[in-house]
Amino acid sequence: MPSPLWMTSTQLQSAQVTLAPLSQDHAPDLALAAADGTLNRLWYTSVPTPDEVATEIDRRLSLLAAGSMVPFAILGPEGHAVGMTTYMNIDHANRRVEIGSTWYRKSVQRTGLNTACKLLMLQYAFEDRSAIAVEFRTHRLNRQSRAAIERLGAQLDGILRAHMILPNGTIRDTAVYSITAADWPAVKANLEFMAHR
Repeated sequence: MPSPLWMTSTQLQSAQVTLAPLSQDHAPDLALAAADGTLNRLWYTSVPTPDEVATEIDRRLSLLAAGSMVPFAILGPEGHAVGMTTYMNIDHANRRVEIGSTWYRKSVQRTGLNTACKLLMLQYAFEDRSAIAVEFRTHRLNRQSRAAIERLGAQLDGILRAHMILPNGTIRDTAVYSITAADWPAVKANLEFMAHR
């Protein structure tokens, strides 16, 4: 019997990166990745400490079981997990999804891996799953993340003021971006150009 869910777990692969269905098998690599650059100290984003990786994997897998998330381990060219990403806030009825909860170990940031990863995820969403839109959200003050999202070709839809309470007690204004199905051909051409420079 076919799954009633529009977006389900899968593996995505290119020459530069593999997005493997997340499992506890990835925990040792991801603990090392989380320790690279003490990413958990960034107050405006949520990256697990090395000790929290297994718990975070379990959290993401429970959301997979609930049908609201498809989590991946990001595997670099050598086959080691260097970060995590997800399809999240999945709207199965409307074929709309957010790409988020993404983090990379510091040593692979700004290497082109993120572009290759997002190209794979966007291509699958639009070309295999016929998404009507893919969304990206980040803290209004997370300049690095906002610049990366804008480089992908996503358009700013707006700012959700006082959207979330963060673990440190501050209030997050959330910048919401999207790429629509109509945008995808031009965005894809640009991402492919960026990936081969």
